[in-house]
Amino acid sequence: MKGIAFATSMIAIASGAAALQAADRSMQPIPSDPIETSSGRVAGTALASGVRAYLGVPFAAPPTGDLRWAPPKPAHWTGIFNADRKGPACIQVLRPHDINHYFGEEATGEDCLTLNLWTNAKAGEKRPVVVFIYGGGFTIGSSGMANYDGEAMAKAGAVFVNFNYRVGALGFLAHPELTKEQGGASGNYGLMDQTLALQWVRDNIAKFGGDPDKVVIMGQSAGAGSVAAQVLAPAARGLFRAAVMSSGCNLRGAKPTLADAEKIGLAFQEKLGAKSLSEMRAMAADRILATQSESQLGLSVAGVRINGPIVDGRVLPQQAADAVAGGNFTHVPMVASFNEDDMAFGFDAITGAKTVAEYQAGAQKLFGADAPAFLKLYPVKTDADVRSAARRAAQDANLAASARACAVDTASQNVPVFIDEYARRHPYIPGVKLADQDTATVGAYHTADIPYWFGTQDAYNWQRPTRQWTEWDRTLSKQMMEALLALANTGSPDTPAMPWKPWSAKNDTLVWLGDKVETVKLNVAGQTWLAAHRPAASAQPPRLSRPRD
Repeated sequence: MKGIAFATSMIAIASGAAALQAADRSMQPIPSDPIETSSGRVAGTALASGVRAYLGVPFAAPPTGDLRWAPPKPAHWTGIFNADRKGPACIQVLRPHDINHYFGEEATGEDCLTLNLWTNAKAGEKRPVVVFIYGGGFTIGSSGMANYDGEAMAKAGAVFVNFNYRVGALGFLAHPELTKEQGGASGNYGLMDQTLALQWVRDNIAKFGGDPDKVVIMGQSAGAGSVAAQVLAPAARGLFRAAVMSSGCNLRGAKPTLADAEKIGLAFQEKLGAKSLSEMRAMAADRILATQSESQLGLSVAGVRINGPIVDGRVLPQQAADAVAGGNFTHVPMVASFNEDDMAFGFDAITGAKTVAEYQAGAQKLFGADAPAFLKLYPVKTDADVRSAARRAAQDANLAASARACAVDTASQNVPVFIDEYARRHPYIPGVKLADQDTATVGAYHTADIPYWFGTQDAYNWQRPTRQWTEWDRTLSKQMMEALLALANTGSPDTPAMPWKPWSAKNDTLVWLGDKVETVKLNVAGQTWLAAHRPAASAQPPRLSRPRD
């Protein structure tokens, strides 16, 4: 009966939240508005918490017509822009309603380059600023998702900003005609959108009580890749004082070259059946969307794969490893973050094991004659040991290794890198069903850390009750939010509640964020062995389709 009563109360809470959301769609005037920005005057809406929200503010002109597949141009308007609701997501496939990350239906379209800003700062204050860049494999994602809201961060003392950027073919298509038109480079329009949004923040954030010298940029998954790209992009120099990459920090991986991407662009044109660039620009956006491949949100759409950022010689002049080796990047403190059950490609043979026998058989499948050496490094004695050992190995070969590599590679440049592993499993309501998760067994999954960083845990009970958050979940979230604020204020996430020192050869550790917070050593021996012993290709199943944001 207790479980039934709890579920009933959660349904009531969710229904009440939905009613409040509907009521909040009306604009609640802010007496001090409008605010004069570099784009024009803007008026926001007052939230019941006292936070002032400026939602759907255009930072760029609509990327339509001749601006489809072109660098973004700053937005300008006359009169007063009423920023009382979020703008549409950049055109993409829509989300099924029964997945974990469904927070209500969003409009989509090409006229999508808007930002959202939350603040409760008083006039003249210089508060720290957190700017978030969403993930989604560079084909999906939206700043409008409720788990990315900034109200809680604003209440905690930040000015919080997120924004939309072009994704998929509309965000990253390179093409010989575009390269000629744009003076020797094309593609990376989504990255240029991001940089323009950061420039808007630099130019205007003081009007909202933020300090332009205390801006932290943070991204998750493809958003982390975006943050890495902004660290490498010459145009983004001076726009932020620290960078946070969740799932994960990658400053070694090679990206397609302009020549590679142009070939993909020609293949895209051929599949569209278009005779010229002008004909491609005249096509409806849904035809563009239908021509690109998509393997997320439970979809398997055949098409031309647009691979995201490219080394085009302008936005990204060099491959990441070359830029870092030469010191050609923004030298700011970084946080390299990953989750215990994060994406761990290639290790399904052991991460799916439940018994010692299954784990040992999986090791044999992955490593063949080297399996005994692997089992010495990642031993299990009982079935209860299997899950933790498998996940540790999977991360040591993937995102944990990537995080440590970021620290090692930038150490000679005197750039501090702070590493963390998020390991707290969400407390699901027993028996709750989600189409893309087994809530009985899912661990600290890809993106599970985000509601803790931003205090948006209640968003997961808005559409339907799914979690029963505990006092520790709230406490951990508060500590993680405080670490972000400290990073923006001081350049270090170190706080009394969460002692956190940068990586060094003498401090080869990370901060572990689980059922408690503690400092633990990185498994260097395991990472080194796994780097030299990649799993057998025959052991790799097809990559599963699942949300990445």
